[in-house]
Amino acid sequence: MIDTHCHLDAAEFDGDRREVHAAALAAGVTKLVVPAVTVAGFGKTRQTVAQYAGCAAAYGIHPLYVMQAAEGDLATLRRWLADENPVAVGEIGLDHYVTDSDPLRQEFFFVEQLKLAREFDLPVVLHVRRAVDPVLKQLRRFRVRSGIAHAFNGSRQQAEAFIQLGFVLGFGGAMTYSGSTRIRALAAELPLESIVLETDAPDIPPAWLNGGRNAPSELPTIADVLADLRGITRPAVVAATTANARRVLPRI
Repeated sequence: MIDTHCHLDAAEFDGDRREVHAAALAAGVTKLVVPAVTVAGFGKTRQTVAQYAGCAAAYGIHPLYVMQAAEGDLATLRRWLADENPVAVGEIGLDHYVTDSDPLRQEFFFVEQLKLAREFDLPVVLHVRRAVDPVLKQLRRFRVRSGIAHAFNGSRQQAEAFIQLGFVLGFGGAMTYSGSTRIRALAAELPLESIVLETDAPDIPPAWLNGGRNAPSELPTIADVLADLRGITRPAVVAATTANARRVLPRI
C-alpha cells in the first residue's frame, strides 16, 4: 500500500519514528510520501526519507507557513527540486479557513510553486481548505502534469473538475466518520481510478483513534472503510489506489 501523504518527519514522531515506520511496514504500507511544509524543514524531510525504507520526499512551502517564508525561499526550493529528485512539489496550495494568513501572499507562493512544478515537470501535492475554486482557477492557468488534491472535501462538481485536470483525490481519516456524509458519498461514488489513500499522519486521525495521534499503520483499516463504502474487497481497493498513486507520482 502507498500512503500518499504522511508527515513522518513531524516532531510528533521524534520519540518513536523508527517504531512508527516499522509498524507501517508490518501493516503492508511499503511506500510513504513525506511532504515538506517549510524550507527550514527540508533537511529533516531529506534525512527522514534517506533513513527509512520506502519513504519518498516532496518539497514545497505550505500555505499556512507563507507568512514566515521569504521570497528567497522560492529560489531555495528551486535548488532542492533540481538536486534532490523529489516525487512532487508539495505540500502547496491555499487555505482560506485560517484568519491570520494573507490570502494574497498565499496565492503568490502557490502560483510561483506551480510555475516551478511546471518547469521541473513534477506533479503537485495540494493543500486545499475552503479554497477549492481558487485552487482550480490557478491550476487552469498554470497547467502541471498531475497531482493529488490532499484531504479532498469539496463538492462532486469540484471533484470532477480536478479529475478533468488529471488529478486524483486523497481520502483518509475524515472518510471514517459516519457524520462525514458528503466525503463518504464521494468516496463511494467517484470513479475508483480517481482515488488515492492517505493518512496525513500525525493529523486527521480516523474515528477509532478518538482524536489521538494518527500513524501510517492505520492505512489498511482506512482502506477497509473505503472498501465497505464501495461494496468491494480490500485487495481491490489496494490494487486500484496503489496503481493510481503510481500513475500520478511516477517517481515513487
